[in-house]
Amino acid sequence: MRTARPPAPFASTRARTHFAFVQTEYEAHSTALRVLQEQGFEPMVGGAYALKTHTGIWRDTKDLDLFLRKDRVEGALRALDAAGFRTEFTDPLWLAKAFAGSYFIDLIFSSGNGIGTVDGHWRRRAGTCEVLGREALVVPAEEMIWQKAFIQERERFDGADIHHLLRCKGSKLNWEHILMRFGERHWEVLLVHLITFRFSFPSDKEQVPAWVMRELTGRLQQREGEPAPAERVCRGTLLSRQQYLHETNVQGYLDARELEVEGWSGDQAHPVKYPARAGGQEDADRSGR
Repeated sequence: MRTARPPAPFASTRARTHFAFVQTEYEAHSTALRVLQEQGFEPMVGGAYALKTHTGIWRDTKDLDLFLRKDRVEGALRALDAAGFRTEFTDPLWLAKAFAGSYFIDLIFSSGNGIGTVDGHWRRRAGTCEVLGREALVVPAEEMIWQKAFIQERERFDGADIHHLLRCKGSKLNWEHILMRFGERHWEVLLVHLITFRFSFPSDKEQVPAWVMRELTGRLQQREGEPAPAERVCRGTLLSRQQYLHETNVQGYLDARELEVEGWSGDQAHPVKYPARAGGQEDADRSGR
């Protein structure tokens, strides 16, 4: 039986409708970065700023993505609250937010599917550059590829960002680390992105080492000789929250997040509701397994 999702562990208690200390988006973002740096939370800048650092490509953005470990999120929210931001623990699986008027900062500690958890590897491997007028840690390109690989929603697909990262930095990446991240369960997702990269930039195929392609295509050949799993599991839910609900809610496929994501307690916005079994017993709420 699925247990009810606990209330958000932190929420700002001070109501604010005006942020006198913020005049511009730049000030909102730089203030948040400064506060967290000065109080020792070691945030790593991701999103558009990190993409610019790694590829030189700038994409206009209204938010600032800061990555940090989950055990630091509540303290970071308290620090931002004290600095005048309105804060919320948006999703206990992966996201908190801080608001300054119409501007906001995402505090991210995992991916939306719960797979890409921020851990010590991120900090140890993070480089630095100037962001918002401050020297800041930047999310490593390898971790960006890992996180972005699973963002395949109907309204958002991050495959192009992966292609940009591969085109600009592929030959310099730590491919052993990338293969470790995707592991035995998710390497097919990586292979698909590498194939579409070669399609998009055929003259840059050497950015992905040949041994990586041989390793992954070898795994694919081996898998072809194996029988299909007997249990009907939909792993598309690791790629999109909404686009595979027909298979789970109507066809009765098991949501792979229940098997592969530690602490998974269901998706409140797009719930999986399994159809009734024969005999009238509900097959819903297996997600506590």
